[in-house]
Amino acid sequence: MRSQPPQFDREKFKEAIWLLASYCNAHELGNVKLHKMLYFADMLAYLRDGRPITGVEYLKQKFGPTARHLTIAVRELEHDGRVRVEETTHFGYPKKSYHAQHTYVRTRLRAEDEALLREVADFVKGKSAQEISDLSHNAAWDSAAMGEIIPYFTALKLVPDEVTESDRDWAIDSARQHAVASPW
Repeated sequence: MRSQPPQFDREKFKEAIWLLASYCNAHELGNVKLHKMLYFADMLAYLRDGRPITGVEYLKQKFGPTARHLTIAVRELEHDGRVRVEETTHFGYPKKSYHAQHTYVRTRLRAEDEALLREVADFVKGKSAQEISDLSHNAAWDSAAMGEIIPYFTALKLVPDEVTESDRDWAIDSARQHAVASPW
């Protein structure tokens, strides 16, 4: 039996964008970083829970994974008055900045999803768009052809699968402790 791909939750996706726009200073949150924050959070949630936060599809693009429905979701957030997008130029290139227009209110995200999104944002916002784009060119990104969807299960490629000597020692020690503690 084949497993179904994660279900996309448009409202949760929009709420994640609104949270990030509320949490980050506008100058720290451009288009590249917003795409990567969502991607890293969804992939890490998939590793943690077996399911992503939003379920949005990410496409392999030249500068890293991009969320398929970001433009539409941001337009809806602008229409709702929750987010404003400012377009400027930065070193001769167009740059979008995302500004929260109202205080973020959680309705669909779980507390642990909010925490993960904030943790990822803290990691990403301290880096340049180029640095974070380079970091997104990882084993999961390599799994898809240019323009194709990056499957969530490829997040498993981000976890080291080599068993080290210390891993082996820990397993043996744990087994011994459980054997001694077991009444059987």
